Amino acid sequence: MVEVEFSGLTKQYDDGTLAVKGFDLEITDGEFLVLVGPSGCGKSTTLRMLAGLETPTEGTIRIDGAVVNHLPPGLRGLGMVFQSYALYPHMTVGRNLSFGLMKQRGEERLSEDEIKERVLQAAGILDLSDLLEKKPKELSGGQ
Repeated sequence: MVEVEFSGLTKQYDDGTLAVKGFDLEITDGEFLVLVGPSGCGKSTTLRMLAGLETPTEGTIRIDGAVVNHLPPGLRGLGMVFQSYALYPHMTVGRNLSFGLMKQRGEERLSEDEIKERVLQAAGILDLSDLLEKKPKELSGGQ
């Protein structure tokens, strides 16, 4: 697990839209966090900045104490799963959860047992354990 810190995080788009303003948050190792709020409040923009898909206008993002604002997405050691359009319809929930882990290369590569363990752990946290063998078309919108 990692620790994440947002300090004074701001994102203003070229058209003047202020998506995030002065956001401060510390997420400690092992903490489970949910971002909720109305449409347009900056949840997705904040997550996109964490993942490296957006660049903050101001402020810093730290992962395990290191500032990562300048790092490309592939060097941040994390991934982002979108709410929709991110599931491969021909794969089960378990296979979708393991997909990113299976694509790791080099020293980062995990054994099949480690991947299975991480999928089971994530499924337990997300209350998806009973759905691991189902395909996306068999799920409800809330699942």
